[in-house]
Amino acid sequence: MRNKFDEQLEQLNEELTAMGGLCESAIANAAKALLEGDNDYVEKANAIEREIDQKERDIEGLCLKLLLQQQPVAKDLRQISSALKMITDMERIGDQAADISELTRFASAIGDDSAIPIADMARATIKMVTESVDAYVKRDLQLAQDVILYDDVVDKLFDTIKSDLIDLISKDKANGEYALDILMIAKYFERIGDHATNIAEWVEFSITGKHMEM
Repeated sequence: MRNKFDEQLEQLNEELTAMGGLCESAIANAAKALLEGDNDYVEKANAIEREIDQKERDIEGLCLKLLLQQQPVAKDLRQISSALKMITDMERIGDQAADISELTRFASAIGDDSAIPIADMARATIKMVTESVDAYVKRDLQLAQDVILYDDVVDKLFDTIKSDLIDLISKDKANGEYALDILMIAKYFERIGDHATNIAEWVEFSITGKHMEM
């Protein structure tokens, strides 16, 4: 019985890793849609978002099967309940990546304003998503805590972008609409960082039994 349970837990890890990979891809395509002004990347991000939704349903079903058909001990129960929390945040990451890609239909590519670190923010959020899921699979408490701390990097990038956009508007008020679109995109990236932080906090709970909000 335990061997079957361990196999299903391993399957859960694999499914979470795959869902994390989809989130990374959705963010990357959304960023490319903005930076390259290519609507093909918008369609890719939207298609991946639908895959993420399906993956959430699949993982939820697997978690319920583990809870109902097996007899998980306390540590296993924390791992499964944490996975259920994590997939909610990953689904929202997919939604926000799709929202970013849709906004790029209205916001021009960065072009002459490449100094605005949107690409850096995208890379930072991808790093957070990747490492938060890795922390869960590897049961790596230190990596989870590093992700939580790294959210400060994303927040600072957001503040930098806000400042840069204010300067852009001060130079030419005609840039106002463009600046608002970019600011909204940056805000979505910041939220993705927050969701990755949530994932890392649930990883911490799955390992230690303690959650920051508890």
